[in-house]
Amino acid sequence: MQLKVLALGGDGIGPEVVDAGLKVLECAAKSIDLVLDISEDLLHGAAWERYGTFIRDKTLEKARASNAVLVGAVGGPKWEHIVRDGGPEEQDGLMKLRHHLKTFACLRHARVHRALLDRTAFKPAILEGADIMVMRELCGGAMFTTTRGITTDSDGIRRGFDLNEYRESEIARFARVGFEVARRRRSRLLSVDKSNVFMAGKLWREIVSDLGREEFADVELTHFFADNAAYQLSRRPADFDVILADNLFGDILSDQVGAIAGSLGMLPSACLAGSPAKQISECPAIYEPVHGSAPDIAGQGIANPIGTILSVGMLLEYSAGQPDCARRVDRAVDAALTAGFATPDLGGDHTTSQLTDAVIQYFRKV
Repeated sequence: MQLKVLALGGDGIGPEVVDAGLKVLECAAKSIDLVLDISEDLLHGAAWERYGTFIRDKTLEKARASNAVLVGAVGGPKWEHIVRDGGPEEQDGLMKLRHHLKTFACLRHARVHRALLDRTAFKPAILEGADIMVMRELCGGAMFTTTRGITTDSDGIRRGFDLNEYRESEIARFARVGFEVARRRRSRLLSVDKSNVFMAGKLWREIVSDLGREEFADVELTHFFADNAAYQLSRRPADFDVILADNLFGDILSDQVGAIAGSLGMLPSACLAGSPAKQISECPAIYEPVHGSAPDIAGQGIANPIGTILSVGMLLEYSAGQPDCARRVDRAVDAALTAGFATPDLGGDHTTSQLTDAVIQYFRKV
């Protein structure tokens, strides 16, 4: 078996955490005789500084020829003022990568880590067993609409707008992946919308309901309005399994569940262009931590690598078809945290390299 991986460090702490993730990936691959073909390239600010573009066509070609793309983080104050011709995907290298690979299904996983309970705002009893997968639709809705702008009305008052729209096919393909992911877990799916006020929400609920009834009767489907979902997540997080949400609500709720893990630095993600693979996938997917580029600590060697390491675990599961190896990565992370290894954002004083080496050490044992 051979897995082609394109590594895009990006900006800020991105290259540091990607380097940590690749070390874990190489260790894991050796344990299952998985041959890796790893290449590297630049993304967003780093690409702009060298090539004058946020992502080169050559990089997009390499991504399309890969099984998986591992991304660190992108962005920073240095590039916020740059405006390119074209839609929203032209303003951000990562958004353009998502757009071209059509990775419409984003999986953001948050679970409780016993060693980090004191880093959360929850009582331990409330977090017991919390393990949530937030599914965020990633290529549509208000984030990608071309119907947007700031105009001035005849009375001189400015008006800003971003159209939040979805086609039936976009909702159905995303929901289908959500149901399939739920089947892999505890077969419970919560769909989030605002169908009480938005027409797009009404269509969302109708399509998800029909799909659940016709193709996934074995999965327990529930619907919540987005505001109630946020409230219930803060009250009883352990009751949730898979949460299905559009681009906007998924962005908000996936950050909220970061409070369960103890830090946004603990959150991994997988961005898929179809159903999860049962063997090495021919369809490229993107794996990245949820956190930002943290330019204030870049180069200091203290960035938390766990979000990227756990993203590598998701890569092993969803692009390499190796769920057992992915679980070993999860257990190795828990073992390192339990042993007291922690970067400053987790209340510790270990470096990125020290925490990464600890995870590798425990991976070889679990």
